[in-house]
Amino acid sequence: MPRRTIVLTGASDGIGAAAARQLVADGHTVALVGRSKQKTEALAHELKTEFFLADFTKFSEVRALAARLKDSYPRIDVLINNAGGIFGDQTRTVDGFEKTLQVNHLAPFLLTNLLMETLTASNASIINTSSVAARIFGKINLDDLNNERKYSPNKAYGDAKLANILFAKELDRRFTDQGISAVAFHPGNVQTSFASDTTSVMRFVYQTPLGRLAGLISPEKGAEPLVWIAEGNPGREWISGEYYEKQKISKTNPQASDAQLAARLWDKSLELVGFSRTAA
Repeated sequence: MPRRTIVLTGASDGIGAAAARQLVADGHTVALVGRSKQKTEALAHELKTEFFLADFTKFSEVRALAARLKDSYPRIDVLINNAGGIFGDQTRTVDGFEKTLQVNHLAPFLLTNLLMETLTASNASIINTSSVAARIFGKINLDDLNNERKYSPNKAYGDAKLANILFAKELDRRFTDQGISAVAFHPGNVQTSFASDTTSVMRFVYQTPLGRLAGLISPEKGAEPLVWIAEGNPGREWISGEYYEKQKISKTNPQASDAQLAARLWDKSLELVGFSRTAA
């Protein structure tokens, strides 16, 4: 297996930390990106690897992160956009966007585009951690991405996870001829700190004994498909532009197959994050 340089966001906890441990054990260079200094630094110390801090509710920190990563890694073989979460009442970030939208979609979208020169030069794979919530709750309205008209924690999260899938599909369409491969996947329902900060009913599933009855899996089990994609070869183990569950291409929200929606979401996202590049 070729040794790869991997940037992993959301690395300080849950499937991110579990995947980082396995990827480092397999000999890869893994740059850990997290919000919590205490957790991210502790994991970096354990794995003897570099770490970077960024709060995805602030585009300024995403831009600073991208600059540091470009300085540190002239080659990035895999970018794993794993940071995300479901939150409670509707709140705006300092950049003016609904928090769920920014943390799960706009921030990783910005980071990916800021790193695109390095990623294309590296023939990189870009992996977006999505969720079955995209199918259950997602219904994107490009005229109301902040869900001002019909907000709920579940809908905001479902929309953002659907955006992750559309983002992967549009990455494949726009950049496959430049060597980029992109994919989205659902890790399974994992027993972590997920949903601890939300008023969603999901909190009662993930943060109470109901989780055991619901069949939640361990972070290590949830990390398996992420490691499989990161170590696999696009076109052989997995297909670029697809969405996976349990290491198989899976059906998801019908909107995920709307190529026009994917292209319009891309253009809208470029506008919202203030990114000047307009690659076709």
